[in-house]
Amino acid sequence: MTTALDQRDRVVLTEVSKTYDTPTGSTVALSPTDLVIEPGEFVSIVGPSGCGKTTLLQLLGGFLEPSTGTLLVGQDRIDGPSPERGVVFQSPTLYPWLSVRGNVEFGPKCRGVDKKARRVAADRLLELVGLGDVGGKRPYELSGGMQQRAQIARVLANDPRIILMDEPFGALDQLTRERLQVELLRLWREAGKTIVFVTHSVEEAVFLSTRVLVMSARPGRVIADRAITLPGDDKHGVRELAVTAKPEFQALEIELAQAIYEAHA
Repeated sequence: MTTALDQRDRVVLTEVSKTYDTPTGSTVALSPTDLVIEPGEFVSIVGPSGCGKTTLLQLLGGFLEPSTGTLLVGQDRIDGPSPERGVVFQSPTLYPWLSVRGNVEFGPKCRGVDKKARRVAADRLLELVGLGDVGGKRPYELSGGMQQRAQIARVLANDPRIILMDEPFGALDQLTRERLQVELLRLWREAGKTIVFVTHSVEEAVFLSTRVLVMSARPGRVIADRAITLPGDDKHGVRELAVTAKPEFQALEIELAQAIYEAHA
Protein backbone atom coordinates (compact mmCIF):
# COMPACT_ATOMS: atom_id res chain seq x y z
CA MET A 1 0.00 0.00 0.00
CA THR A 2 1.37 3.41 -0.99
CA THR A 3 1.85 5.75 1.98
CA ALA A 4 1.30 9.51 1.94
CA LEU A 5 5.07 9.99 2.02
CA ASP A 6 5.48 7.73 -1.04
CA GLN A 7 2.99 9.78 -3.04
CA ARG A 8 5.71 12.28 -3.94
CA ASP A 9 7.35 9.54 -6.04
CA ARG A 10 4.18 8.51 -7.87
CA VAL A 11 4.39 9.09 -11.63
CA VAL A 12 1.16 10.03 -13.40
CA LEU A 13 0.72 10.62 -17.12
CA THR A 14 -2.61 12.03 -18.26
CA GLU A 15 -3.43 12.13 -21.99
CA VAL A 16 0.27 12.53 -22.80
CA SER A 17 1.14 12.47 -26.51
CA LYS A 18 4.08 13.47 -28.68
CA THR A 19 4.01 14.60 -32.31
CA TYR A 20 7.16 15.48 -34.25
CA ASP A 21 7.01 18.01 -37.07
CA THR A 22 8.88 16.97 -40.21
CA PRO A 23 9.54 18.67 -43.57
CA THR A 24 6.79 16.53 -45.09
CA GLY A 25 4.23 16.90 -42.32
CA SER A 26 4.06 15.44 -38.83
CA THR A 27 4.64 12.09 -37.15
CA VAL A 28 2.74 10.91 -34.11
CA ALA A 29 5.31 9.05 -32.01
CA LEU A 30 3.09 8.59 -28.96
CA SER A 31 -0.68 8.51 -28.90
CA PRO A 32 -2.52 10.06 -25.92
CA THR A 33 -1.43 7.90 -23.00
CA ASP A 34 -2.66 7.52 -19.42
CA LEU A 35 -0.24 5.77 -17.09
CA VAL A 36 0.47 5.49 -13.37
CA ILE A 37 3.78 4.15 -12.02
CA GLU A 38 3.77 3.49 -8.29
CA PRO A 39 6.79 4.13 -6.04
CA GLY A 40 9.23 1.23 -5.93
CA GLU A 41 8.00 -0.46 -9.09
CA PHE A 42 10.38 -1.84 -11.71
CA VAL A 43 8.55 -1.17 -14.98
CA SER A 44 9.93 -2.34 -18.31
CA ILE A 45 8.70 -1.03 -21.66
CA VAL A 46 8.86 -3.30 -24.72
CA GLY A 47 7.55 -3.11 -28.27
CA PRO A 48 8.56 -3.04 -31.92
CA SER A 49 11.20 -0.62 -33.18
CA GLY A 50 9.88 2.92 -33.58
CA CYS A 51 6.93 2.37 -31.23
CA GLY A 52 7.75 5.32 -28.97
CA LYS A 53 9.55 3.54 -26.10
CA THR A 54 12.45 5.99 -26.04
CA THR A 55 10.11 8.93 -26.67
CA LEU A 56 8.15 7.97 -23.56
CA LEU A 57 11.34 7.66 -21.53
CA GLN A 58 12.56 11.06 -22.77
CA LEU A 59 9.25 12.62 -21.78
CA LEU A 60 9.62 11.14 -18.30
CA GLY A 61 13.18 12.47 -18.16
CA GLY A 62 12.06 15.96 -19.13
CA PHE A 63 14.17 15.99 -22.30
CA LEU A 64 11.05 16.36 -24.44
CA GLU A 65 7.88 18.38 -23.94
CA PRO A 66 4.58 16.58 -24.53
CA SER A 67 2.39 17.78 -27.38
CA THR A 68 -0.65 17.22 -25.17
CA GLY A 69 -1.33 16.19 -21.60
CA THR A 70 0.51 16.42 -18.29
CA LEU A 71 3.29 14.45 -16.59
CA LEU A 72 3.51 14.59 -12.81
CA VAL A 73 5.84 13.20 -10.18
CA GLY A 74 3.82 13.54 -7.03
CA GLN A 75 2.30 17.00 -7.35
CA ASP A 76 5.16 18.38 -9.45
CA ARG A 77 4.87 18.77 -13.20
CA ILE A 78 7.77 17.39 -15.26
CA ASP A 79 8.95 20.44 -17.18
CA GLY A 80 12.63 19.62 -17.71
CA PRO A 81 15.46 17.33 -16.55
CA SER A 82 15.92 16.93 -12.81
CA PRO A 83 18.53 15.26 -10.59
CA GLU A 84 15.58 13.48 -8.95
CA ARG A 85 15.15 11.54 -12.20
CA GLY A 86 18.46 9.88 -13.02
CA VAL A 87 19.08 8.58 -16.55
CA VAL A 88 21.26 5.62 -17.56
CA PHE A 89 21.81 5.76 -21.32
CA GLN A 90 22.40 2.88 -23.72
CA SER A 91 26.08 3.78 -24.02
CA PRO A 92 28.12 4.93 -21.01
CA THR A 93 28.54 8.72 -20.91
CA LEU A 94 31.46 8.92 -18.49
CA TYR A 95 33.91 11.83 -18.60
CA PRO A 96 37.17 10.39 -19.95
CA TRP A 97 39.35 13.01 -18.22
CA LEU A 98 38.07 12.02 -14.78
CA SER A 99 38.80 8.85 -12.86
CA VAL A 100 35.98 6.38 -12.29
CA ARG A 101 35.66 7.72 -8.75
CA GLY A 102 35.75 11.30 -10.06
CA ASN A 103 32.85 10.50 -12.38
CA VAL A 104 30.79 9.16 -9.49
CA GLU A 105 31.66 12.19 -7.37
CA PHE A 106 30.85 14.69 -10.12
CA GLY A 107 27.17 15.20 -9.34
CA PRO A 108 27.61 15.60 -5.57
CA LYS A 109 30.54 17.96 -6.22
CA CYS A 110 28.31 20.16 -8.41
CA ARG A 111 25.76 20.22 -5.57
CA GLY A 112 28.38 21.45 -3.12
CA VAL A 113 28.88 18.24 -1.13
CA ASP A 114 32.21 18.45 0.73
CA LYS A 115 35.16 16.44 -0.53
CA LYS A 116 35.29 13.90 2.29
CA ALA A 117 31.57 13.13 2.20
CA ARG A 118 31.44 12.66 -1.55
CA ARG A 119 34.56 10.45 -1.47
CA VAL A 120 32.97 8.20 1.15
CA ALA A 121 29.72 8.04 -0.85
CA ALA A 122 31.54 7.32 -4.13
CA ASP A 123 33.59 4.51 -2.60
CA ARG A 124 30.46 2.97 -1.09
CA LEU A 125 28.65 3.04 -4.43
CA LEU A 126 31.64 1.64 -6.31
CA GLU A 127 31.72 -1.23 -3.86
CA LEU A 128 27.99 -1.68 -4.36
CA VAL A 129 28.40 -2.13 -8.13
CA GLY A 130 31.52 -4.29 -7.79
CA LEU A 131 34.06 -1.66 -8.83
CA GLY A 132 35.67 -0.92 -5.47
CA ASP A 133 39.15 -1.73 -6.77
CA VAL A 134 39.11 0.43 -9.93
CA GLY A 135 38.08 3.85 -8.61
CA GLY A 136 41.42 5.40 -9.59
CA LYS A 137 41.33 4.17 -13.19
CA ARG A 138 40.10 6.13 -16.20
CA PRO A 139 36.89 4.96 -17.94
CA TYR A 140 38.76 3.89 -21.09
CA GLU A 141 40.69 1.38 -18.97
CA LEU A 142 37.49 -0.50 -18.14
CA SER A 143 35.44 -2.99 -20.13
CA GLY A 144 32.06 -1.96 -21.50
CA GLY A 145 30.23 -3.75 -18.70
CA MET A 146 32.36 -2.09 -16.05
CA GLN A 147 31.76 1.32 -17.62
CA GLN A 148 28.02 0.69 -17.51
CA ARG A 149 28.25 -0.23 -13.82
CA ALA A 150 30.21 2.98 -13.22
CA GLN A 151 27.46 4.92 -14.99
CA ILE A 152 24.85 3.32 -12.71
CA ALA A 153 26.95 4.28 -9.67
CA ARG A 154 27.19 7.85 -10.96
CA VAL A 155 23.41 8.04 -11.28
CA LEU A 156 22.89 6.58 -7.79
CA ALA A 157 25.34 9.13 -6.35
CA ASN A 158 22.76 11.82 -7.02
CA ASP A 159 20.20 9.79 -5.02
CA PRO A 160 17.41 10.18 -7.61
CA ARG A 161 13.91 9.18 -6.67
CA ILE A 162 13.38 7.62 -10.11
CA ILE A 163 15.88 5.92 -12.43
CA LEU A 164 15.23 5.86 -16.18
CA MET A 165 17.20 3.32 -18.22
CA ASP A 166 17.28 3.28 -22.03
CA GLU A 167 18.48 -0.15 -23.21
CA PRO A 168 21.53 0.06 -20.94
CA PHE A 169 22.65 -3.52 -21.62
CA GLY A 170 21.79 -3.70 -25.32
CA ALA A 171 25.37 -3.51 -26.61
CA LEU A 172 26.87 -5.99 -24.13
CA ASP A 173 27.72 -9.64 -24.61
CA GLN A 174 25.28 -12.16 -23.15
CA LEU A 175 27.38 -13.12 -20.12
CA THR A 176 28.04 -9.50 -19.09
CA ARG A 177 24.40 -8.64 -19.71
CA GLU A 178 23.18 -11.44 -17.44
CA ARG A 179 25.59 -10.46 -14.67
CA LEU A 180 24.46 -6.84 -14.82
CA GLN A 181 20.78 -7.85 -14.82
CA VAL A 182 21.28 -9.73 -11.54
CA GLU A 183 23.33 -6.84 -10.15
CA LEU A 184 20.70 -4.29 -11.16
CA LEU A 185 17.99 -6.25 -9.36
CA ARG A 186 20.16 -6.33 -6.24
CA LEU A 187 20.74 -2.57 -6.43
CA TRP A 188 17.04 -1.93 -6.98
CA ARG A 189 16.14 -3.99 -3.92
CA GLU A 190 18.77 -2.31 -1.74
CA ALA A 191 18.18 1.26 -2.91
CA GLY A 192 14.38 1.04 -3.03
CA LYS A 193 14.12 3.18 -6.16
CA THR A 194 11.51 3.33 -8.90
CA ILE A 195 12.98 2.12 -12.20
CA VAL A 196 11.59 2.55 -15.73
CA PHE A 197 13.54 0.36 -18.15
CA VAL A 198 13.35 0.34 -21.96
CA THR A 199 14.45 -2.86 -23.70
CA HIS A 200 13.98 -4.81 -26.93
CA SER A 201 14.35 -8.10 -25.03
CA VAL A 202 11.16 -9.66 -23.72
CA GLU A 203 13.21 -12.13 -21.66
CA GLU A 204 15.09 -9.26 -20.02
CA ALA A 205 11.85 -7.41 -19.30
CA VAL A 206 10.22 -10.43 -17.66
CA PHE A 207 13.31 -11.26 -15.60
CA LEU A 208 13.83 -7.75 -14.25
CA SER A 209 10.39 -6.33 -13.79
CA THR A 210 7.48 -6.18 -11.43
CA ARG A 211 5.44 -4.94 -14.40
CA VAL A 212 5.84 -4.89 -18.19
CA LEU A 213 4.20 -2.46 -20.62
CA VAL A 214 3.83 -3.48 -24.27
CA MET A 215 3.60 -0.69 -26.84
CA SER A 216 2.05 -0.89 -30.28
CA ALA A 217 3.69 0.05 -33.55
CA ARG A 218 3.62 3.76 -34.37
CA PRO A 219 1.67 5.70 -33.35
CA GLY A 220 2.77 4.21 -30.03
CA ARG A 221 0.29 3.39 -27.33
CA VAL A 222 0.26 0.99 -24.39
CA ILE A 223 -1.66 -2.12 -25.48
CA ALA A 224 -0.76 -4.42 -22.59
CA ASP A 225 0.10 -3.82 -18.95
CA ARG A 226 1.20 -7.03 -17.25
CA ALA A 227 2.15 -7.52 -13.60
CA ILE A 228 5.06 -9.96 -13.28
CA THR A 229 5.16 -12.55 -10.50
CA LEU A 230 7.67 -15.38 -10.76
CA PRO A 231 8.40 -18.51 -8.70
CA GLY A 232 10.48 -17.61 -5.66
CA ASP A 233 9.56 -13.92 -5.60
CA ASP A 234 8.20 -14.26 -2.06
CA LYS A 235 11.18 -16.26 -0.78
CA HIS A 236 14.25 -14.52 -2.17
CA GLY A 237 15.36 -10.91 -2.21
CA VAL A 238 16.61 -11.11 -5.79
CA ARG A 239 15.58 -13.32 -8.70
CA GLU A 240 18.11 -15.81 -9.98
CA LEU A 241 18.79 -16.57 -13.64
CA ALA A 242 17.55 -20.12 -13.13
CA VAL A 243 14.01 -18.77 -13.00
CA THR A 244 14.16 -18.22 -16.78
CA ALA A 245 13.88 -22.00 -17.24
CA LYS A 246 10.63 -22.20 -15.25
CA PRO A 247 7.39 -22.84 -17.18
CA GLU A 248 5.79 -19.79 -15.57
CA PHE A 249 8.58 -17.56 -16.87
CA GLN A 250 8.39 -18.99 -20.37
CA ALA A 251 4.60 -18.62 -20.45
CA LEU A 252 4.91 -14.91 -19.62
CA GLU A 253 7.61 -14.49 -22.23
CA ILE A 254 5.43 -16.10 -24.91
CA GLU A 255 2.40 -14.04 -23.89
CA LEU A 256 4.28 -10.74 -24.17
CA ALA A 257 6.10 -11.71 -27.35
CA GLN A 258 2.74 -12.58 -28.93
CA ALA A 259 1.37 -9.17 -27.90
CA ILE A 260 4.33 -7.46 -29.58
CA TYR A 261 3.91 -9.58 -32.72
CA GLU A 262 0.23 -8.72 -32.95
CA ALA A 263 1.01 -5.02 -32.41
CA HIS A 264 3.49 -5.10 -35.29
CA ALA A 265 1.35 -7.17 -37.66
